[in-house]
Amino acid sequence: MKQLQKEAEETPVRRRILEAAFSAFRESGYAGTSTLEIATRARVSKRELYALVGNKDELLAACIGARARRLQMPADLPVPRDRKTLGATLTSFGVRLLREISDPAVIGVFRLAIAEAVRAPEVARALDSIGRGTSRTALRGLMDQARSAGLLDGEVGEMAEQFYGLLWGSLLVSLLLGVADRPSAREITRRAHDATVAFLRLYLKPHDAAQ
Repeated sequence: MKQLQKEAEETPVRRRILEAAFSAFRESGYAGTSTLEIATRARVSKRELYALVGNKDELLAACIGARARRLQMPADLPVPRDRKTLGATLTSFGVRLLREISDPAVIGVFRLAIAEAVRAPEVARALDSIGRGTSRTALRGLMDQARSAGLLDGEVGEMAEQFYGLLWGSLLVSLLLGVADRPSAREITRRAHDATVAFLRLYLKPHDAAQ
């Protein structure tokens, strides 16, 4: 509740603190960053830092959470009631996911979690629950709606993971390793469309697939 209240009371100073924290975490690692360093970068006192955001764990959660909110399903996406709507909704979701996760700042969070996996496993746990969990919950919700509407035939969690696999392939690993460039808007749209087509071939109920 405390964190939600702080997020609802976003201020320029708080945003500056989060940007400073994120930069420090990326440069020095979670374990190697102190709240004093973050406060100094943000040009605030430690007292102000704690009042506006919290301790180092809360700073990390806020940094990840600010980016994870970009992975939530848009509120205006239609509920899938037929094959055409389902396909359009999945493609739109895929485009959003690829665009947001391939952002260099988000890739930086993943690299931070990997680099600190042994010394600070809380970074990976926070990313998994706040970041990856946000998009997966949204996608599972979409799959559940489509199955309830009689469009899909499969287990919700399995279908969500299958769509992720079709959408990303080896791209995310390549981005993390720095051996691939961020895909263009056209490439993102193509990947999302191709993943949707392949997914529907696997899970669309036979009577819908024939339409």
